[in-house]
Amino acid sequence: MPNSLSYQIIPVTPFAQNASLIWCNQTKSAAIIDPGGDLPKIMQAVEQHAVKLEKILLTHGHIDHIGYTAELAAETGLPIIGPHPDDQFLLESLDEYGAMLGLPHSGSFEPDQWLHDGDQISLGEQTLRVIHCPGHTPGHVVFYHEESRLAIVGDVLFQHSIGRTDFPRGNHADLLNSIKNKLLPLGDEVEFIPGHGPSSSFGEERQNNPFLR
Repeated sequence: MPNSLSYQIIPVTPFAQNASLIWCNQTKSAAIIDPGGDLPKIMQAVEQHAVKLEKILLTHGHIDHIGYTAELAAETGLPIIGPHPDDQFLLESLDEYGAMLGLPHSGSFEPDQWLHDGDQISLGEQTLRVIHCPGHTPGHVVFYHEESRLAIVGDVLFQHSIGRTDFPRGNHADLLNSIKNKLLPLGDEVEFIPGHGPSSSFGEERQNNPFLR
């Protein structure tokens, strides 16, 4: 049976953070996850796959992942969904962080819907489960599609690495707890899309990630 959910990873900006375009194969309903920049590149992928964007999903509040959310929402009228409300302080500080880090962005915003652990997001005939995974930021969430065994994990986990916790309100113990008690139990066969770098699987990271030993 063909996969019910498809995706394209779209590295954006010179920092090459991963935006993800995901869509239901049955209905072509689509969402963009973490639009950190290069909106023309993102929209080109939407046109290429002939999908219909319905929502913007955010994993966490760091500017490199959400910097152009406000512009994308203004241009398309799409609702902004996520992250968890514990990241509200980051969304309110985009101007400050942009100036401090020298990162361009399209302004602060308030999401149309905050997300909580266990929430479900519909996309056509598909459903994503929301998993609250604090540590990299306090309000970080992961989007999990059980049928295709795919997780979009933002900056919680990377291939052979984990998210930084030296940013405001980061917490190393919380991050390890999120990975070991919320993500790895989903199963070794689950593949994940990280916020930076190549995809991997939970089994690969359980075996070979030095931070998880």
